[in-house]
Parts: sequence; structure tokens; C-alpha cells
Amino acid sequence: MLVSIIIPCLNEASGIHFFLSQLQRFRSDCELILVDGGSNDKTVLIAEPLVDHCIHSHPGRAIQMNAGADVAQAPVLMFLHADTFLPEDALSQIAYAIDSGHQWGRFDVQLMGDHILLPIISALMNFRSGLTHIATGDQTLFVDKALFYKVGRFPEISLMEDIALSKTLKGTAKPYRINSRVETSARRWMQFGVIKTVLLMWWCRLQYFFGIDPAYLQRLYLRGQFWIR
Repeated sequence: MLVSIIIPCLNEASGIHFFLSQLQRFRSDCELILVDGGSNDKTVLIAEPLVDHCIHSHPGRAIQMNAGADVAQAPVLMFLHADTFLPEDALSQIAYAIDSGHQWGRFDVQLMGDHILLPIISALMNFRSGLTHIATGDQTLFVDKALFYKVGRFPEISLMEDIALSKTLKGTAKPYRINSRVETSARRWMQFGVIKTVLLMWWCRLQYFFGIDPAYLQRLYLRGQFWIR
């Protein structure tokens, strides 16, 4: 078993069965760990038969992913959103990356949906990540477990934990880019509008760069607002 797949979730009952069903083909070669952040629906009840471990933690994606890492048994950790689907060769690609001496990396991404701009946004996300060596959660980051702990795990902040960890990791080594694409839901983009969401994400990243509190940025992100009075 090379990879522990860590899935943070909160109130995903409507889609968790379909999502976890798609992961069953990997079960013989990986460990599935679902970390629930306090769901008040049937997420846990539905998920328990489909994972190796279903644990509970305080809410917050960084907190949940760190909790999952603490119980993981495999030498490589993969952090997977509950609305993101892996390509068939995901584990073999990670095995190749690790065998080639890489300690961390991410996948290219494809946003799922019919909106004409989604393929363009996906391509720009992949280009940006290839240029900056920064991975977002949608791109399904994987990392050697020993390195993950060496750099201090995810900083337990409300938003931008993936950006923060990537910045730390790229100081140790370049990420390995897997061109096989994960497919991820565009529900966030559709909720507030595609163009508005792109601008909002960049606005939050810019403010994070200038030291704005991630808890405030999370409120902007969840509300789809550019500022809160």
C-alpha cells in the first residue's frame, strides 16, 4: 500500500456515495480515510462502509486533513476533495513519481460542467500551477508523509492552507506534475457565477499575499463577496 487518500468532508450526503463508489477500484492499493468535520446529515452513515477509516475532527479543511494524516499508514499522502474524481492511472502515476525521486506533486485539473469558460479556466489553472509550482486543493496534492511532517503539516488556517503548504514544499523540491487530469466539480463557480468566482479567488489570494487574516478571506469566499463591512 503506497498511498493513503485523505478526504475532508462536511455535509456531503447528497453526493458522497457516488464519490466513494468511484474510489472502490483503488481499494486494494490504497487506504481510504474520510475525515468528517461535524456533518449534521447522513454523510458519515453513508460513507462508513466505503472507507477504511471514518474519523471525526473539528471543522476546517486543514484541521481535518491533518487529522487524517495522523492516522494514515501509507508512506505517501494524497489529499482529495469530496467532489473530485481521480483518473484510472492515478496511483500508478504517483508510484512512478515517487520511484523517480520526487517527494510531492499534484495533478492537472478539469472543471466539470457545460459552461463555455470552464475548459479555459482549467487550462489557465494548470498553466499557472506549472509556472509557480503552487497547487490548490482542486489539483489533488500528494506528498511523502515524512516530508509532510518535516515541513509542519498544513497550517491550520481557515483558507489558503493548500497555497501555504505548497509554498513551503516548493522550497524543498519542485513538484511532480501529473498530466492525467482529475475532474472536479464546478459547483463553486456556478454558485456565484464563473467570472465573479475567478475574480474573487484571485482577490482572496492577493489579500492573503498582503497578510490579510485567512478567517476573513474565508468569509468572503463562502459568501461570494469582495469585502465585508
